Amino acid sequence: MSPALFLLLAAAAQGDTGSFVLANYRFASGETLPELRLHYRTLGHPRRDAAGMVRNAVLVLHGTGGSGGQFLSPLFAGELYGTGQPLDTATHYVVLPDNIGHGRSSKPSDGLRARFPHYAYEDMVAAQYRLVTEGLHVNHLLLVMGTSMGCMHSWLWGEWHPDFMDGLVPLACIPTQIAGRNRMWRRMIIDDITTDPDWKNGDYSTQPRGLRAALQLLFIAGSAPLVQQRLGPTRDSADAYISSWLDARFAATDANDLLYQVAASRDYDPSGALERITAPVLAINSADDFINPPELGLMERLTQRVKHARYVLIPTSERTRGHGTHTAAAVWKEYLAPFLAALERPAAR
Repeated sequence: MSPALFLLLAAAAQGDTGSFVLANYRFASGETLPELRLHYRTLGHPRRDAAGMVRNAVLVLHGTGGSGGQFLSPLFAGELYGTGQPLDTATHYVVLPDNIGHGRSSKPSDGLRARFPHYAYEDMVAAQYRLVTEGLHVNHLLLVMGTSMGCMHSWLWGEWHPDFMDGLVPLACIPTQIAGRNRMWRRMIIDDITTDPDWKNGDYSTQPRGLRAALQLLFIAGSAPLVQQRLGPTRDSADAYISSWLDARFAATDANDLLYQVAASRDYDPSGALERITAPVLAINSADDFINPPELGLMERLTQRVKHARYVLIPTSERTRGHGTHTAAAVWKEYLAPFLAALERPAAR
């Protein structure tokens, strides 16, 4: 067994896996579900101070199409959860939810298909808060960090619950309305699925062909030239890689689930309330991110409005993975470690 795999299994053994059910859940759209199921994993154990305040809880939020389980991979867990590492699970209580519409939480493919409530980021963050407070009985978070969609959720946490966490680490997003190329590729994914006659308004018996076209866009958006060149350094190897990737993703993806996941970002826009964020923020993007291109200059302008924010742009290198750099913890943990240590010093006092 490799050291990384041993670490992963040891970390997972310390925690818990379960589901928190919210009865008669009402979405922002007015739609309801008799039961909304939120699946989650936890690593480590909560620690309370003399006043009963949890001081070591870390909420980690995944991206579009992902799940909390992705943070158990050696790429992430192997760099952060071990002895002496920034999120050492012997000293931290790490919470990894599957968000609405993802993983083993309630989602369209469970049976409702296109009759599933049309959730938005507002609903997802509200459900996360209830999982943390009502389901896990955590009354304070040391840190909220998230990747991609989870990055966007972390900005909303900072605005809606400014006193609930000590710090925020948004990875790979911009705290403003999704527009320009970012909106355009999302709209194309939605159109690829909904304009395919095989979609049948969500009541298909086999996955519509438009799903494959949508996944092609998703691949381009999430990767980067250096990564793609390494994966397919010759014509034949490039063809073989993308065919294999698309076949595997098509077999594992439901069109309605992906449609809802992408559409959930439709009204995201925290830019009007950034001044409400009082917790220190460490925002990290990478220069080769197709989805959040640094040449727009948005992060520099927006983070100036946050009281205690630092913005780090990771230069393109052989270590970065485009948008996926958010999960390659080895690339950015040198910034996370001192940020986290600074948060923990006041708590210790």
